[in-house]
Amino acid sequence: MTGPATQTRREAAAAALPLESWWSAFEAADALAARRPAAAPLRDRSPPDASARRAQAGLRPGGGALSSMPDPSPLPMPRQDLRRTPRPPPLASAGRWRRRAVLVLGSGAIAAAAGATLGQVMGFGGLTAAEWTTIALSTILSGWVGFGFVSAGAGFVAALRAHTAAVAAPLHRAPVARTAILLAACNEDPGLIFAGVEAMAADLQRLGHAASYDFFVLSDTRDAAISQDEAAGLLRTRLRVGARPGIFYRRRAVNADRKAGNIADWVQSHGGAYPFMLVLDADSLMSAEAIVALTLAMEDDPRLGLLQSVPTIINAQTPFARLQQFASRLYGPIYALGQQWWSGDEGNYWGHNAIVRVAAFAQSAGLPHLAGRQPWGGHILSHDFVEAALLRRRGWKVRTLATLPGSYEETPPTILDTALRDRRWCQGNLQHARLVGAAGLHWVSRLHLLLGILAYLAPALWLALFVDGAIVWPTEHLKMQSAQYPEVIGVYVAMLSLLAAPKAMALGLALGARGARRGFGGGARLCLGVAVELLASMIITPMMMVMQSVAVIEVVVGRDSGWRPQRREGVELNRREAWRAHRGHVALGTAGALGALVFDRYMLLWASPVFLSLALSAVLSLHTSRPGKALGRPVLLRIPEDEAPPPVLTRARALRRAYADEAALRRQIDALFRAPPPVYELKAPSRIARAASASATAAPRTAQLGSS
Repeated sequence: MTGPATQTRREAAAAALPLESWWSAFEAADALAARRPAAAPLRDRSPPDASARRAQAGLRPGGGALSSMPDPSPLPMPRQDLRRTPRPPPLASAGRWRRRAVLVLGSGAIAAAAGATLGQVMGFGGLTAAEWTTIALSTILSGWVGFGFVSAGAGFVAALRAHTAAVAAPLHRAPVARTAILLAACNEDPGLIFAGVEAMAADLQRLGHAASYDFFVLSDTRDAAISQDEAAGLLRTRLRVGARPGIFYRRRAVNADRKAGNIADWVQSHGGAYPFMLVLDADSLMSAEAIVALTLAMEDDPRLGLLQSVPTIINAQTPFARLQQFASRLYGPIYALGQQWWSGDEGNYWGHNAIVRVAAFAQSAGLPHLAGRQPWGGHILSHDFVEAALLRRRGWKVRTLATLPGSYEETPPTILDTALRDRRWCQGNLQHARLVGAAGLHWVSRLHLLLGILAYLAPALWLALFVDGAIVWPTEHLKMQSAQYPEVIGVYVAMLSLLAAPKAMALGLALGARGARRGFGGGARLCLGVAVELLASMIITPMMMVMQSVAVIEVVVGRDSGWRPQRREGVELNRREAWRAHRGHVALGTAGALGALVFDRYMLLWASPVFLSLALSAVLSLHTSRPGKALGRPVLLRIPEDEAPPPVLTRARALRRAYADEAALRRQIDALFRAPPPVYELKAPSRIARAASASATAAPRTAQLGSS
């Protein structure tokens, strides 16, 4: 039998063991409790028959991989041919054409009005190439801004009609089908991963539905130290959670096709046992109510292939991350509602916090490799948009559920971490240019791909417009008294208004709902937060525009982004790091401001936000990376999850802190197991020593006999 003390020792020992010795320690704990010899260390992939504990845990270390999985249940997942249309064709979306017509015609009208106005202003005496470029870029970007405005406006109207914020739907029954919850990880913090797993498992136990779910941690980790901590974290979490829900783990020996290949590998090996899979990232978190609600929605609609929730950003600590968290929490819902309004059954997939029908995914979403070298060829980097399009191509519905609470994720902590992530996303989205013309895609799926491409081309187009405008506008000789001046100013004021309008809509919704207003810290703090966010956006956005433009140029010239792990928690930049990363931006902003001052003071005034952002980029990056300073204080930029965190979030935070507090203990245990074991030598006694020992033993007995 093993008592609580033995279990505590086992948990401590399992917290940080080397890959080749953690199993020996696990069996040693059992050997101490059962007073039996411990087994030898494992060095192969097959579990020995003599160890009941090892067979129960199912762990098989060896080679470059580690596996603790249930019995295989293979499911074929053929690679799709993008040149041929499959059968059946996509289903028609009844009742959506009017909404999509409003979206397309509204954004088109805004673009046409901007282009016509600029053409009228510049058209006297003919148009130069630079002027044509200005008109073309302004028209495209006006349409892009107009599209966002119309979509957000639709979301605003939908929110007004609902008269409520996101509210969990009542769980009218227990889920029938088994669901696998997949967490894909690559060199991530094991404390973050297993804190989330344990918190979600405990929440499912609280709701009474733990038996319907299994967790799978699918690791592509290549770092040996992190892989050791993953293995130890698995054992520790299993001991704490119990039998249900099941918690499984495997680390691939070959990291083929990154995350898409990781998920596909699981589908092909174990997907046959589960009707649904809930795909999460390492930093994802979901409440039990949200998990069960997604499962029931899939059970209720047999043609629903994928249901995407809208995650809320949490756990932001640095000023930059808190700005992103606040903006996402306040403005994000109306954008998500707008997309849900017009996309219907042709929704999109963001790669995580979404539930997927496994059989439909296996049938539809086997990704081919593209011809050529990366960044344009090879495996598809931004796989999620493409997988959604392929599901819809096979006739499966893909929907967004914008009103479901309890879905969470984290955001990069610094400007530089965001730029690193955007570099990878930029490459993946631009790669979609080769997939927009794939056979059989629904036109709305093609639209999603185009929007993803434009999301990273738009900053480069804005920068091009800025440079081209610096050439064009001084030659137009526009004065404040001229007739054309109000028209030009009106175009750009209209663009700024369209950009700011969705934020004003979201602010109005929050102020009008007592619960939401209280969640953001009250009306005064909410308005102050919006003002701070607007000012910060004006200062930071030009710098991010330049960084994303550089990313686009790197992809165009053929430079691959690679795949570096995302840093989830902030590490403060020092001055040298900030200067090294931003010295080019500082030089560009300073030189541009001086040049504008020399050639045209009006141009300096017009472009001052861009020059100021670039000149201050190193300072901004440095000071917004420091947790607990300035904007990072919880008093500012609060969100409802700060005021009243849900139980799953509170538990995950506590588990994460406990894991961090145990770091010193894990290092001590790791050092103990890496140290050479003590060896004791027992020598046989000599003949003289044996005779002396025998004499010493017999002397008292002889004396006793003599006295008697």
